[in-house]
Amino acid sequence: MTSADETQPIESYPGAQSVSRAIALLKAFDDVHPEWSLGDLSDHAGLNKTTVHRLLSALESEGLIVRTTKSGHYRLGPELITLGGSAMRSNALRSAARPELESLARETGESVVLEILMGAHTLILDSASTSDPMSVSQEIGAKLPIHATSTGKILLALGPQCEIDRITGSPLAALTPNTITDAKTLRKQLETIRRQGYAQSGGELEIGFVSIAAPILDQDREIAGALGIGGPALRLTEERLPDMVASLQVAARSISRRLGYRPG
Repeated sequence: MTSADETQPIESYPGAQSVSRAIALLKAFDDVHPEWSLGDLSDHAGLNKTTVHRLLSALESEGLIVRTTKSGHYRLGPELITLGGSAMRSNALRSAARPELESLARETGESVVLEILMGAHTLILDSASTSDPMSVSQEIGAKLPIHATSTGKILLALGPQCEIDRITGSPLAALTPNTITDAKTLRKQLETIRRQGYAQSGGELEIGFVSIAAPILDQDREIAGALGIGGPALRLTEERLPDMVASLQVAARSISRRLGYRPG
């Protein structure tokens, strides 16, 4: 038997609409739009200026939004850094993976990332790189298209079928001439990835960038994240990749065991 609260749409709760709108405003800030004027943000959100100003003022009072002195435009506030840091520190997957990320970066001399699925993208949860100037740095919190990355492909291949149907049922953007944009071709590649236990991407996200990824499994034997290595094609050569894949899979299995995974 369910209570009235359990069946009531969340939009009908007092203040729920304001909370949703405030969150949408925060999500409008990204690398492309780190700063917004009131008018532009109002147009982007499809809300009137009075409503947006009221919401921004509330967010500003909590340190989630700040106004620049020179232009008076809005930017994300320092309190979000505190919240983000707390979220990362409390994340069990990130804590379990951190030692392996650092060890694998030292062993391979390449950048190593930990990613999870987030809609049609992967989210970089953590990364480790070397001091090599040729090392490709990956920004924590960045989102990458799932169909053009090795981490995205392994997350998709070992995830639920409904996710594969959702991603392949929508247009696949061509980021480079090598990006797979045909749904049938992507599905076939996902089958190969499931059989071999790792994924590879070559020049699909960026020309000259090669990456490989292995799955991290949890105690329920479901995919919890992806561990990836990426770098320039001139270093991640076909001759070098087999050894790197082996090291990557060992590290991914170690993280999986920390999460409670046990082979069947």
